[in-house]
Formats: sequence, structure tokens, C-alpha cells
Amino acid sequence: MRGRRTSGERVVSDRGRRVSDRGRLRRRGAQRGRIIRRRVIALTLVIGTLGLLYGVYFTPLLGVRSVEVLGTKDLTKPQVLDAAAVPSGNPMLTINLAAIRDRVAALNRVASVNVSRSWPATVRIDVAERVAVGVIKTPTGAHLVDHTAKDFATVASAPAGLPELQLTSSAADDPTAVAVVQVLMAVPDKIRAEVLSVSAKSPNSVVLSLSAGRQVRWGGVADSTRKAGVLTALMTQPGKVYDVSSPQLATISNP
Repeated sequence: MRGRRTSGERVVSDRGRRVSDRGRLRRRGAQRGRIIRRRVIALTLVIGTLGLLYGVYFTPLLGVRSVEVLGTKDLTKPQVLDAAAVPSGNPMLTINLAAIRDRVAALNRVASVNVSRSWPATVRIDVAERVAVGVIKTPTGAHLVDHTAKDFATVASAPAGLPELQLTSSAADDPTAVAVVQVLMAVPDKIRAEVLSVSAKSPNSVVLSLSAGRQVRWGGVADSTRKAGVLTALMTQPGKVYDVSSPQLATISNP
């Protein structure tokens, strides 16, 4: 009869069920194995990453081994290294580059400085030193002044070729000193090479003394570009005093 299964049919059905169950178990086991392998791989990567970070940040594995100093001329490498105070052996990534830069920048002769990492184990310090544009002569020595009017060094005697700045002192916040330096830098190169000294009683009364007893009355820093052009034209004519303090009414005289 159709509604009743024979014993043979039941055996075949049970056998099929068991085969199906074993298949499901194998698939579940394989899936579970894949999950475990993925978790092991992920855990290994995490542990490896943590180990690498620990090695980089907290051990001398990638620590500072050397410090390279570039760009010095009058400064010595030991002077820069002493100011930089780079901690040898400390991990490269934990080195405070800004703090090193600030310490080196505090040296009077330093105009600018850049500090960088040079992998795998070197800190690089690139220094640009101040360049003297004039000198203030005093009984204690010759004070070198740069284009910002900063008095950055004192030497025993004035270097050849630098004009004397006839000031009692120089500083970036001294209006008269700043005016003297700015005027000197505004003078055309060819004429600047003939400047022997620069003086001023106020920021608007700058006077340059040139070779052969000549004098340039410049006045203040206003209209310096125009004054430079006018002076270049005037100095093609003979004279002793070239007054460009009012460039629209510039004069030449022979007092």
C-alpha cells in the first residue's frame, strides 16, 4: 500500500539522513575551522603590530644613533650639538623636533633652523647663520648686525668691507637702528659697496657716508625704492652731497 513504507525503504531513508547529517557536520566543522584560523591570523597581526609599535616607541630598536649638523660657518658643530641636546638612543618617533629647533634657534648666530628625521637613526639639523650687513664699533669690540638690526655677535675687530653703523646699540625694536639697516639694504648694490658708514639721529634722518668724501642724505625708509632709483641717476653726475630725502626734489650740491 502507498501509505506504508517497507523496511527496506526505511533503511535507505535512515542511511540518507545519516549521510546528510555527516555532511552538515563536516561543513560546520570546516566553517568553524575557517573562523578559528581567521581569528588566529587576526590575533597574530594585532600582537605583531603591538610588538612593532612597542619596539618603535619604547625601545632603542629605532633609536637615535647620530646627529648631523649642516650649514654652519662661524658656529661650530659642538656648539650646535650642545644647544640641540638631542637625547641619544631615544626612539626616533618620540624625539621632539620642535623643542630641538627652538633650542638651536636661541643661538645668537642662528637666523633659521630646520630639524628633521633621517631614517633609520639620524636627526638632521640644517642651520642658516646670520649674515652681518654692518658693524657697530665699541671699546669692547665690533658688534655684528644683520639685516633685521639684530646685534648677534661681538668680534675683536671689524671684518673688512662692512660699513660702520654709527649707533650706540642695535636691536630689532629700536626704530632708529631698524631704519639705518633698512636704508642700507635699500641702497643699490653698486653704491652700497662704496658706503663707509651710516648714521641717524632719528628714523627719518638717515645719512650714508661714501668713499671720496661723498654723502647721501636719505631721510626715512619711506619711498626707498624710488629713492634708490633717483640716487642711481644722480650719482652719474659729479657732486659731494646727494639729497634724496624728497625724491621728487632730489638735489646735488658741492658744499
